[in-house]
Amino acid sequence: MPNTDPVIIESGPARQPFNYAVGRHGSLFLQELRDNRRFMAVKCPKCGKVYIPPRRVCGACFVEMDEFVEVGPGGTIGTFTILRYAFIDPETGEQKPVPYGYGFIRLDGADTLFQHYIDIQDESKVVIGARVEPVFADERKGTIKDIQYFRIVE
Repeated sequence: MPNTDPVIIESGPARQPFNYAVGRHGSLFLQELRDNRRFMAVKCPKCGKVYIPPRRVCGACFVEMDEFVEVGPGGTIGTFTILRYAFIDPETGEQKPVPYGYGFIRLDGADTLFQHYIDIQDESKVVIGARVEPVFADERKGTIKDIQYFRIVE
């Protein structure tokens, strides 16, 4: 095999902003977070499964869903990880401070898990099944960052 140099592709100072529409279901979800600090999910009319964040079609039944229901705001940790390796945050382009917690949370009344940051001030309390509640940003803008993180509740 010939000795070859690796190919390196750099984007340099160029930015690659990605904007996309979240659709009717995603828009309602983000508006409710921003305006009312509440979690809206969608319920399947056939099997009754409740999806958060909401989606248009049931993954089990393949039927359209348009019945919005409120879930949470509390929930339980389904699984989690504590990240201790620094990397560049694709949203900000800056190094993500470590350590930080990230988990999958089953909001009360939902059948699916919701992904978000988890407060790890006391790592001994971050366990599967721990009760959590959201901490909302003071100034909300209609993005997922309107939820700063979920904190453990006793």
